[in-house]
Amino acid sequence: MTVSATRTGVVHLVERAPQLAGAEMVAALVPPPQFADATFDTYRADPAYPSQQQAKDLLMAFSGAAAPVKGGLFRRAKRPEIKPGVYLDGGFGVGKTHLLAAVYHAMPARRKYFGSFIEYTALVGALGYQNTVELFRGADLLCIDEFELDDPGDTMVMTRLLGELVASGTRLAATSNTPPNALGEGRFAAQDFLREIHAMASSFQTVRIDGTDYRHRAVDGHAQVLDGPRYQTAIADAATTGLASDDAFEALVGHLAQVHPSRYIRLIEDLSLVGLRDVSPFTDQSAALRFVAFIDRVYDAQLPIRATGISLDLVFPEEMLAGGYRKKYLRAISRLVASTLA
Repeated sequence: MTVSATRTGVVHLVERAPQLAGAEMVAALVPPPQFADATFDTYRADPAYPSQQQAKDLLMAFSGAAAPVKGGLFRRAKRPEIKPGVYLDGGFGVGKTHLLAAVYHAMPARRKYFGSFIEYTALVGALGYQNTVELFRGADLLCIDEFELDDPGDTMVMTRLLGELVASGTRLAATSNTPPNALGEGRFAAQDFLREIHAMASSFQTVRIDGTDYRHRAVDGHAQVLDGPRYQTAIADAATTGLASDDAFEALVGHLAQVHPSRYIRLIEDLSLVGLRDVSPFTDQSAALRFVAFIDRVYDAQLPIRATGISLDLVFPEEMLAGGYRKKYLRAISRLVASTLA
């Protein structure tokens, strides 16, 4: 058996025009690398917050990993009803995505999928609603991480899609986008979630998870900025052992408009590092939202970012942060800071 050598060198993302068939998009819906091995056993419930262990017990029962336990969340019912959907309700950094991935890994299902809300809606945009329904019809489980509550159109499409799938036997597990480092703002979004998906609310059981952010990220942390020489050295060093990308920030942002968000995962395929030169603030919200979707893929792939220009945590101006997409931007800022420090 021949082992192919790791590709090395520098590439430019603006020169990539990835294509992805519907079946490939669906096949790519698996937990991101950092949660590829997430299990209930590796979830460390904090004894100071009993709801974490209670949530773990309920989710184990939901996924079939264990029989329902006595007491705790089940103490009032001899035969607790397990609804077709569970919604993990908690603040940032309490392990919701870990538990969601644990559900995915534990459920003995033939067809199961794990993706972010953006990935599912991008799939609908690329393939059309009915084609997406047919691709997922018959699936045993759909896990939806960071269900977006700030876009009524996308929420309506997803609610309709989930309604059709539940009617055919699909089970659902979801979290929603809670804001990182927002000092408690919107920490629990269950009522917002159930209100926005009102047509599907009765299908979901809320699983509340209290706790503190296990990452303990600084609220005022900044993304790392390099000067020209240090940036060039970082790109050159990364290119000796893998593929490093090197693009002018404005050029990449413009290119993202030419690539469907469902294909961003292919845009960064085989990379070991992402380089961005001359970072500047956004002036167009559509461009900013595309960049958020791109950063989600970069973060999921655990790729470090090296950048020049302004700090990446300052790319979203105050007027954008004060608007309806605040949660998305705050999440992206947190991920940008982490990626430049990786």
